[in-house]
Amino acid sequence: MAVGCSSCGTSNDKVIDEGIIEYDSKVVDDSHPLAGLAPSSATLKFKKDKFVIEMSTMGMFNTMFICDLTTKSLTQMVKFMDVKQACIEDENAIRKENENYKLKIEETGETKEIAGYKCNKIKVTMVNDPSVIFDAYYTKDMGMEKVNALSPYAGVKGMLMQYRLRKMGMEMQFTAKSVKKADVADNSFEVPAYYKIVSQEEMKKFFDGLQ
Repeated sequence: MAVGCSSCGTSNDKVIDEGIIEYDSKVVDDSHPLAGLAPSSATLKFKKDKFVIEMSTMGMFNTMFICDLTTKSLTQMVKFMDVKQACIEDENAIRKENENYKLKIEETGETKEIAGYKCNKIKVTMVNDPSVIFDAYYTKDMGMEKVNALSPYAGVKGMLMQYRLRKMGMEMQFTAKSVKKADVADNSFEVPAYYKIVSQEEMKKFFDGLQ
């Protein structure tokens, strides 16, 4: 995935479309085979219709996800020891993956402050397992209206400040702890030339080999 004054979330200086969000993160299932590689924090950089979230475990195992709403693509990058590879998914592949983490989202009308922003609470139910229900929060004061268009939270029109997400079979929870306006370099959303581009199957095989 802090509280602030109730007026902070609606002040004009809080409405931004470029900046950096720091999240606390944790694995949802501690018994997962890859739980030991789960990062305790994540950094999201965003600039209009592009987003990149970076996570690192002990500075050794690094993962990044680049989302481009214009090209409707999602790129996963992994750097671990001598492995430096990236997998680029198009819209069809993203939609297919989201179907495996399909969510039913209900507005509650409740709000709370997270990292100084007024956030709306939503009740989230896993469609494939209705016994799994959790709360998530988003703010309308950051990002574009369609910021979640390529995620399982596509119907949420605001920046997610507390939420769950699953990638490569491991579910994580993120909670925003700080937000700052900042100029984000365009190359933050590019794959370095020294990364090897691999297929989705090859990336999955890599993660399977870590278990």
